[in-house]
Amino acid sequence: MSTDSVSKVSWDEIPLEALSPKIGRKLVTGDRVMLAHVYLDKGAIVPLHQHDNEQITYILKGKLRFWFGEDLSEVVDVNEGEVLHIPSNVWHKAEALEDTLDVDIFSPPRQDWLDGTDAYLRDQD
Repeated sequence: MSTDSVSKVSWDEIPLEALSPKIGRKLVTGDRVMLAHVYLDKGAIVPLHQHDNEQITYILKGKLRFWFGEDLSEVVDVNEGEVLHIPSNVWHKAEALEDTLDVDIFSPPRQDWLDGTDAYLRDQD
């Protein structure tokens, strides 16, 4: 068995990327999947967006409120210990109702997150 492509990392070794005053993240990326720790202060907003990437969100701590659809007509609260699946190309927005740490899994990896073109997260006060 070859272990040339096997890697191990500690979250403590990954620098926190500050995206806005209330949102930060750490990324671990493979060829076909991305794992992220997303840190959101209470009141942080993830603006309305969509992406081709399938997403699974697991709340380790805190609580997020999601709105779905271009008209934001569906509302779902996701609490600590709960998991949310967002299919490809579904419009969504989120707000941290508490200080929150979530784990996001994307397949394929988010290219905009890798190359820094995710302006919807960065262009906030």
